[in-house]
Amino acid sequence: MSQSEMTVDTAKNTALAVLLGVSCAHLLNDAMQSVVPAVFPLFQQQMHLSYTEIGWVAFTLNITASILQPAIGYYTDRRPLPLLLPLGMLFTLLGMAGLALAPSFWYLLLSAALIGIGSSVLHPESSRVAHLAMNRRKGLAQSVFQVGGNTGQAFAPLMAAFIISPQGQLGFLWFIVLAGLGIALQLGVSRWYSRQTSPARTANRTHRQEPSRFSKRFIAYVLAILILMLFSKFVYLASMTGYYAFYYMDQYHLPLTSAQLSIFALQFAGMAGTFLGGPLADRFGRQKIIWFSILGTSPFSLLLPYAGSIGSVILCAAIDLILMSGFSVIIVYAQEMLPGHVGTVAGLFFGLAFGMGGLGSVIMGWLMDSHGVVLMTQVCAFLPLLGLFALLLPKDSVIMGAAGKAGSSSSSAEAL
Repeated sequence: MSQSEMTVDTAKNTALAVLLGVSCAHLLNDAMQSVVPAVFPLFQQQMHLSYTEIGWVAFTLNITASILQPAIGYYTDRRPLPLLLPLGMLFTLLGMAGLALAPSFWYLLLSAALIGIGSSVLHPESSRVAHLAMNRRKGLAQSVFQVGGNTGQAFAPLMAAFIISPQGQLGFLWFIVLAGLGIALQLGVSRWYSRQTSPARTANRTHRQEPSRFSKRFIAYVLAILILMLFSKFVYLASMTGYYAFYYMDQYHLPLTSAQLSIFALQFAGMAGTFLGGPLADRFGRQKIIWFSILGTSPFSLLLPYAGSIGSVILCAAIDLILMSGFSVIIVYAQEMLPGHVGTVAGLFFGLAFGMGGLGSVIMGWLMDSHGVVLMTQVCAFLPLLGLFALLLPKDSVIMGAAGKAGSSSSSAEAL
């Protein structure tokens, strides 16, 4: 094997290790973030909170990330800051310690805000790292990165059931260990990221980037549809991850541990759906996977309020398997429409996902307080029908054609 071939192989292996590193960091971050709504029943019982107050905790967690992520993505598109990666995990560590020791509702809000800040740093910057690591296989890179987060979300209900439930709030102290591991991972990734974003390389990439070939009106039209898809997806997911445990316990007269198994099925299937979304989009087209991932969920979501305890577990798995198959595809679809704005797009879409989830939590909490958990579950079941609007998205050939022209001057040396 020649020296040049060995150099290429080494670069590929390093890039793959970096991609797996940010995916593992995403797993740890989202496990810690998702365990918060998983233990809402615990907070409600110990602090005597209303459903609306529970909704405000979820809103604070999500809105913090929602506001900061687009701003961080926009800024770091122009001036990358590798040190933000371990710094974000440090905020999450402080938030976990705060949840363990919080004596009242207001301390819960502060701790949730710290965790939201940590997520707001991780998502746009880690998404950019994944993009850099696999520059010619962006769909795969985004799917692998997202699978890490979905895996963390899948294990959160089990952590809530078997770590926090037996120990109460002090169980959150165990998550400080996970946050410390995340800091170590992100330090390693940040060193590679720092080399990739050195002034010479950054100037070279910026010189080659071309603006989007689409008009502002066309971009606004496409983004409006994609944002509507995010609204449908993440308000529904917020209602499920934050409140379905209450519905399950009330409807089937089963304990919290049993209710968490349905949430685990939901989250675990979402992990599989996220991983499959990228390859399926490569085969059948991104536009098709986007609309199918929302609209295809509706038959199962409409059946869920009327299923039995075992049937609900099966339906939860089917719902998130389909629903989560489109999120990474939506991000790559938008990034290809707006070349040169990887962090901005990732920050915007992750931020909207968190913000809409938080707003949905407040609305659903109010609906539960006013009309009960059963009606809330029935109303949410109709949200996936908004996937009909995704049929109005432009075909892949329109987006990919312009993206190919915009990137035609890129050097093949960057690709894996």
